[in-house]
Amino acid sequence: MASTNDLKNGMVLNLEGQLWSVVEFQHVKPGKGPAFVRTKLKAVLSGKVVDKTFNAGTKVETANVDKRDMEYLYKDGDDFVFMDGDTYDQIHVNAATVGGASDFMLENQSAVVALHDGTPLYVELPTSVVLEITYTEPGLQGDRSTGGTKPATLETGAQIAVPLFLEAGTRVKVDTRSGDYLGRVN
Repeated sequence: MASTNDLKNGMVLNLEGQLWSVVEFQHVKPGKGPAFVRTKLKAVLSGKVVDKTFNAGTKVETANVDKRDMEYLYKDGDDFVFMDGDTYDQIHVNAATVGGASDFMLENQSAVVALHDGTPLYVELPTSVVLEITYTEPGLQGDRSTGGTKPATLETGAQIAVPLFLEAGTRVKVDTRSGDYLGRVN
């Protein structure tokens, strides 16, 4: 149990049997009336975001979430198999839990897997990864970096928009949160 005065961003709460992650919080002390804490909570499993207000000092139940550095090994049917680098235990994480992270995961890549009572909640990738472009339309003379963009397919199968001058075989840095092109890598 923790007090609403102790809330921090990223903390996971157990409210009415569901796990909620604190996205943002604000302690408010109005001139008249009691203090309260205004929060923005994100459902860990569904990703739904809600606003919730608590009275200051109210006790809330915190959930024990274990974040572990793991290595993505391979895809087994609809499941993704991760291995704990310390214990060499392998866990299967279903595709719904992995979500959009699967667009930027290569085999033997490290990721953070959050577990609650042995159940995988979500997978966090580094903020950017380096991937190779496997297919894109060829660049033409006169294409510049400040011009438009064209679609490109990465080695993971994901599609992103890249500048016109890039060609297949080029290694690029990609933002895993938004899928944006960040730059070329030599």
